[in-house]
Parts: sequence; C-alpha cells; structure tokens
Amino acid sequence: MSPSSRAISCKGLSKVYTISHQSAQRGTLGQALVDWLKNPLRGKNNESFWALRDVEFDIEIGQVVGIIGRNGAGKSTLLKILSRITLPTAGQIELFGRVGSLLEVGTGFHPELTGRENIYLNGSILGMRRKEINRQFDAIVDFSGVEKFLDTPVKRYSSGMYVRLAFAVAAHLNPEILVVDEVLAVGDAQFQAKCLGKMKDVATSGRTVLFVSHNMAAIQSLCGKALRMQAGKVAGFGDVNPQIESYLQDINRHKNETGFKPRQLTPTLSLDLLSFSPNPVASGESLTFNLELSSSGPTQATEIAILIFSQLGTRVAIIDLRSNRHEYRFDAGRPLKLRGKVCSLPFVEGDYAVGLYLNCGDMRGDVLDLTTLSVTGRLPVPEIPPYSPNDRGFMDLSYEFDLI
Repeated sequence: MSPSSRAISCKGLSKVYTISHQSAQRGTLGQALVDWLKNPLRGKNNESFWALRDVEFDIEIGQVVGIIGRNGAGKSTLLKILSRITLPTAGQIELFGRVGSLLEVGTGFHPELTGRENIYLNGSILGMRRKEINRQFDAIVDFSGVEKFLDTPVKRYSSGMYVRLAFAVAAHLNPEILVVDEVLAVGDAQFQAKCLGKMKDVATSGRTVLFVSHNMAAIQSLCGKALRMQAGKVAGFGDVNPQIESYLQDINRHKNETGFKPRQLTPTLSLDLLSFSPNPVASGESLTFNLELSSSGPTQATEIAILIFSQLGTRVAIIDLRSNRHEYRFDAGRPLKLRGKVCSLPFVEGDYAVGLYLNCGDMRGDVLDLTTLSVTGRLPVPEIPPYSPNDRGFMDLSYEFDLI
C-alpha cells in the first residue's frame, strides 16, 4: 500500500490501564490512619490491564471496515484512540484526514446549548468552517427529525433525539474518516435502517468508514473488510465474510466452554438462570425454558422478553413474558422464577443467540449474548437432498402440497 493511498496507519498501538485494588485492613480507624501516614502505599495492589497490545494495521482511503470482536476485545478503546479522545500508551497512529466520530450518545454535545448551537459546535470541533456547516445545515436537521426542538437545550432531548442529531452531524459534515460505534442500537429499527443507508452513501462517496457492531448482518451488508479483535490484539484483518465466520466460530466455542453463567445486571439485580430443555432441540419440536432473576431489595418487573437472534445478529423471534397481572414483584431472598413452554420451534437448523429485554427496577434495555439455543434439522424427504440452511432463511415451515 503506497503512503498516498492510506487513510489510517497504526503501528505497535498499545493502551494499558492501571487498576488499584485496596486490600482490607483490620484495627481501629486511628490505627489505620497511623499506618497510612507511615506508608501511604501500603495495602494497595496495582494491576495492569492491557486494553490494546501491539495493534498494527493499515486502512486505505475509501475502505469501509467493520471492527468485530467479543465484549472486552478492545474495539471501543481503539475507536477512542482513533478519535483522539484518549492517548495510546505506546505506538503511533497516523490519520490522513479529518475524523468524525459517533462513539456515545451525545459525545461532543454541550447540554446547555441548543440543537442548533451544537451543530455548529460539532462542526467546529471537526475543523469545518461556518460556511461549510451552513451548506449542510438543512440536510442535518431534516435527517435528524428534531426541527421542532432545534432551539431547545439538548439536555432536554430524549436519548433517541440525541443519537439522531449526533449521527446526522457526524455523517453530513464531510469528514474524510467516519468512525461509528454500536450507538446505532439506541434508535428504533426505522432509524437504524436510515443510518445504514446514509453510511452506504458515505462509503460510496470515497470516504473511509470504521463501523463497530455486534450485528453481523449490518457488517456484512455495509463493509468490504473486517478487523477482528481478540483480547486487545488483532486476530485477523481481511475480506469480511471469512472474518465474520472466524468470529462466530470463536463465539460458539466460548459459549460451549463456559455455558450459562449468572450475571450481575445492575448493583441490585442479577440474572441467575436462563436455560432451555432440550438443547439442542429438533426443528418443529417443543421445548421448555427457565428464567430466574433475583434482587437485593423490593423490585417490580413490568416487561420481560426472551430475545432470539440469528448468528448474524438479526432478531428472529421473541418470547413475550408480560403478564396480564401487569407486573411481577420480587424481593431479597424471594427470586422471580418463570418456567414456560414453546409449543413448536420451526427454526432452520443452526445456533441461535439468546438475550433478554428487561424493564425491571433500575434496568431497562437489552442484555445480549446470554446463551445459545441449538436447533437440529428435521428428517429430509427421502431421495430429495435438502437445501443448505443458508438458502432456507430462518423458519423451517411444516407444509403439504399436491399436484393438481
């Protein structure tokens, strides 16, 4: 790759964080104070955590690259360094052009300023002149759909309004490099589709796009290349389909090794069990499920749904567990336990990712990649080889037909 064709170049990029652990000390408060005065560092155990280590890659001008990897792989840290929000511990990075980034809802917005003022503020941060912002202003407002609230301080915006305006600014102010994190998940399905369409327009205009997402279908649709991260290192970089395949194999291997583990969702709420039986289940057969939540204090759940996704991240079904009693109540020492039955699961064979949607106490939103539901195929019709699972979509319908 010639230097003139590069948009981004990373060499030996590393980022380390220091985590301090305070060891427990016995004795009176006075004794602890005396000990501290004698040795302020006593009792502290510092641990180094490498979020990135020796990351190297080059991205050409006009490439659309998906960054994929499990949670904790280093994706967000990499984007923060690329966006100059944080500095690397070691290594160097070269950026050939202005960078527009959308990493968190409202990043770069001043809460006391209006939507109109924040458009100009963000444009200035990106290095745009006022005349350039003026040319795109109407398109930004139209795309975001916040025209009625343009002169309202953004601190009064909902999270959806925030992300619509933030994306519109980043996408319309013509940075040579556009960096987008998973924040598109905040918007509704219609807005997500609109954003992906805009990103395709940006990509075809010759600008460089880096896109982080757990939705492999979106990565596959938008990106020509994928950078696969694992434990802070580059595990692979190349054509998108082979990298997605390797990523999914790693996800399945990890789930098979670890199985379901209880998860602390919030300081007060934990998920203790989410299981299916049988698992694997034959396509079209019934199965039971168990869900257990516990809380450290009085809690009510108004919405609970089990979410089922394809391996590419497309939601294929939900199990709606709302009750006609309107809410579930549970307390410390008295967990919420739900058991149910899916009468028929007509899925094409394969592995499906399972998550939850919860509106429960101080938790409202999706919790993804909790476990895997495996489906095996039905017996094929004799002498007729079945189509491959990729050719058959998601549903394995039961049907009959006759020649008339």
